[in-house]
Amino acid sequence: MRPLIACLFLAFLGTASCSDGPKDKRERSTPTYEPQFKKEGTLAFLNAEKDTMRPLLDIELAITDEEVQYGMMYRRSIPKNTGMLFIREREERQSFWMRNTYVPLDIIYIASDSSIVSMAENAIPLSDIGLPSKGPAQYVLEVAAGFCAKHSIEEGHYVRFSILSD
Repeated sequence: MRPLIACLFLAFLGTASCSDGPKDKRERSTPTYEPQFKKEGTLAFLNAEKDTMRPLLDIELAITDEEVQYGMMYRRSIPKNTGMLFIREREERQSFWMRNTYVPLDIIYIASDSSIVSMAENAIPLSDIGLPSKGPAQYVLEVAAGFCAKHSIEEGHYVRFSILSD
């Protein structure tokens, strides 16, 4: 009787369930949903001469503290030609990690003048190792790993983005 009461109490609090639980440790830490991409703008890459390069990306924005905290966490895939743009309050050195991020990423650090400061290519999934920018950045763009190499994106290139209106 006591186990049933304890189970009901914990279920009421929303902190546990009455099931047998997960079969292994990994299953326990995996969320029950995968965040889906939400188009909130577009982004173009420009070379050093500021000529537009291809492809144009659809971007999701991370602006609030919660959006920045979660970023690309828990996603199992990234739709082609999409990315997440983090808009920071001020330009300063940035550092990202891959905790709870299941897909490898290229992380692009962008200064307030829209120039690419540095990149962390092929970031290792589920790693807690910090990946700092080489200099101050106000924006950070996460795209699928290999994107920068495939499209010849380099430090010193630029980005131009627009945000969709509600």
